[in-house]
Amino acid sequence: MPEEEKSGRRAKAVVLHDAEDLVHSAELRIFDRLVEQYDLVQLPVLPLVDQASVVSRSYADEFAEAHGKELVVRRAIGASIPSAGVGCAFSRAALAAIAARNDGLPFEADSLTEDYELGLRLHAAGARSIFVRLRSSRRGPIVATREYFPDTVRDAVAQKARWMVGIALSGWDRLGWSGGVAERWMRLRDRQSVLAALLLSAAYLSFLIWGVLQTRALMTGVPLRPVGEPLRLLLEANLALLVWRLAMRFAFVTRAYGWLEGLFSLPRIVVSNLIAMWAAQRALYRYLTMRRTGVTSWDKTAHRFPAQIPAE
Repeated sequence: MPEEEKSGRRAKAVVLHDAEDLVHSAELRIFDRLVEQYDLVQLPVLPLVDQASVVSRSYADEFAEAHGKELVVRRAIGASIPSAGVGCAFSRAALAAIAARNDGLPFEADSLTEDYELGLRLHAAGARSIFVRLRSSRRGPIVATREYFPDTVRDAVAQKARWMVGIALSGWDRLGWSGGVAERWMRLRDRQSVLAALLLSAAYLSFLIWGVLQTRALMTGVPLRPVGEPLRLLLEANLALLVWRLAMRFAFVTRAYGWLEGLFSLPRIVVSNLIAMWAAQRALYRYLTMRRTGVTSWDKTAHRFPAQIPAE
């Protein structure tokens, strides 16, 4: 690196951030302590909440759960820790090893989610990774990267479509399936987003049709045909799983942002689902276009800089 050539000293680690990130004052100390033991150190990302935007708040809901539960579970079962692209440090030695296998480039230039891929490639190469959740003090907030995410439906769809293409579609082509049971299971979870959006579309359509039929039954006085026992049991099981998912969302959003945001996160799931369904359509179109033309197109996300820095 040019900085190393100028100073004559080899860097200990490379830290990734976006220009608009709010960086916690304790971050570098954590990286300095852990990067000697781990090749990737990832801190949580907690979006800043724009009270005027439901879309922005839906990002907070999703990251509160993903970085409060899913990455913790990945670490616990020994699966790879994908880099979030911000709030993370890579050991200099690990980057050099990956670059040596890729014509001197640690990041894949033709990938839409090169940070995510690097985390998986490091794990496949035997590198050690860790996701760290630490409080700045005994009762202080979590040491995390904070930033604004898109606050309009259009920008959110564009960004999430890019993530879907990079992780669920082209990521499948580029990385395939490898590792043990835990790693394959987590890759399956990472790549289910497009299929999940398809199932969500079917579910919302079914709910809409059910509402129309119920209205017709009330207007005509002819009751709907009762469902059979197997279907009733299936619907009850799905209802129980839905209640469990809502409870998990409420718990993790409450822990990150307080009980009021946790409460409002429940109806916001509908907003997240609608954005995911729209993004899946865009992702499939972009992926098929990329396969046909062989050209990787980058859908740039507009960034917003915080006007006021919240207290840590």
